[in-house]
Amino acid sequence: MKNFIAHTDNTREEMLKSVNCQTIDDLYKQIPVKTDKFRLADPLSELDTQKEIRAIAKKNRTEFVSFMGGGVYNKFISSAVGYMAERCEFLTAYTPYQPEISQGTLQVIYEYQTMISRITGMDIANASMYDGGSACAEAILMAHRIKRGKLNKALVLNSLNPEYKDVVKTYAWAQGIDIDWCDEIPEDVSEYFCVLTQYPDYYGEIKPVKKAGDAVLVVCANISALSVLKPPTEADIVVGDIQPLGIPMNFGGPHAGYMACKEAYMRQMPGRLVGRTLDSKGEQAFTLTIQTREQHIKREKATSNICSNQSLIALCATLYLSLVGEKGFRETGLISMDLAHKLSEGLKEKGIKILNKNFFNEFVIEVSDADKFLAGLKGNNILGGVKLDKQRILVCATEMNTEDDISEYIKSIN
Repeated sequence: MKNFIAHTDNTREEMLKSVNCQTIDDLYKQIPVKTDKFRLADPLSELDTQKEIRAIAKKNRTEFVSFMGGGVYNKFISSAVGYMAERCEFLTAYTPYQPEISQGTLQVIYEYQTMISRITGMDIANASMYDGGSACAEAILMAHRIKRGKLNKALVLNSLNPEYKDVVKTYAWAQGIDIDWCDEIPEDVSEYFCVLTQYPDYYGEIKPVKKAGDAVLVVCANISALSVLKPPTEADIVVGDIQPLGIPMNFGGPHAGYMACKEAYMRQMPGRLVGRTLDSKGEQAFTLTIQTREQHIKREKATSNICSNQSLIALCATLYLSLVGEKGFRETGLISMDLAHKLSEGLKEKGIKILNKNFFNEFVIEVSDADKFLAGLKGNNILGGVKLDKQRILVCATEMNTEDDISEYIKSIN
């Protein structure tokens, strides 16, 4: 078999001409031949390198008690999750197309889809998305396909996670879709093909989920909150991030998004879906289903350019939910909610204004100087929340906090 050469001489000549270059070497003329800026230390042995890295790592401060949320949550993760996820059967770059050699991975994805469907109250879920932001954006594109492009405007509430907003704006711009932003869903949504809201919203507020006319209703739901709150079954599509399901914070990533919908819309769902069937021997078997292979390899026939999924992250979520069980999942939610409400009551008694009426485990406080307030807490090894502006702070509590942590937070306020 001969080597495959991607570009012909004519192709390379055209490409070079487009950037005003004569030869490939011209592309690299801007790179200096010599530089004295890279003053590297002498090489070290493996043992000395390990000592050096440990010394650098000790500069990190890790003793803080965290009350930060806003999309990334400090959750308890059993060590069994990491141990099982790192087994060689799972920790692989292999893409599970061929079911005959991927049964373990496909079964885990199938179980993941089943769990997400049950938690969200939807009929079907896909094998995961890249993160919560891409799940929101893909849901808007999916809604556009459902409505067959008859309308070109989507309505998104301002209370959506700001990081998700940026992703939505980018996707919509690239697809020529107009986005209107609002604080409340109006009575008349006839000019929109889609309405996207968050439940609870980015500021922690819980608002009723109501069907918005004939528009496709997309709900971005905090998956942890659904352990306690009623699933948004009024929605057509439910999306979000699965980081709270056994995924470490890891300085903000990697995460995975989830997407679930009503059965009527399953063929418009992007990404992979795994189904369960019987093989020729009548035994249980798993395979990619609903979509054709062209969905993933032929751009002109694809429903979406999402052709993969976060299988390893979805595996961790599946392991987490399997270990805590339905009862444990609800208990962690109740603990988080109880601690958050105790903290809010304590802050009220200290004269701090709470801006929420109904919340799960996140709420917004108003102070005279957010920077000064957070700096005072940080001096007592407490990360007091996410700064929203000069006066508002988003505060979150999870099962990783304790009543002593709540008391210390309140005592640390001057």
